[in-house]
Amino acid sequence: MLIIDTRDSDSLDKALKKYKKKYEKTRILRQLRERQAFTKPSVRKRNTILKAKMTQDYRKENDL
Repeated sequence: MLIIDTRDSDSLDKALKKYKKKYEKTRILRQLRERQAFTKPSVRKRNTILKAKMTQDYRKENDL
């Protein structure tokens, strides 16, 4: 459960903005999306390797 401390002077917009930031930092939405379908550990490992390769290639391109 997320708890946001608000002062009396804070508006509803500021409180909502604080809530959204805190919600994103907890990565709840990302966890829910990952849990919708089961991914095998081998597939998960392959995806991380491919992602690392892509970022490495991207950095090589931009260093030129």
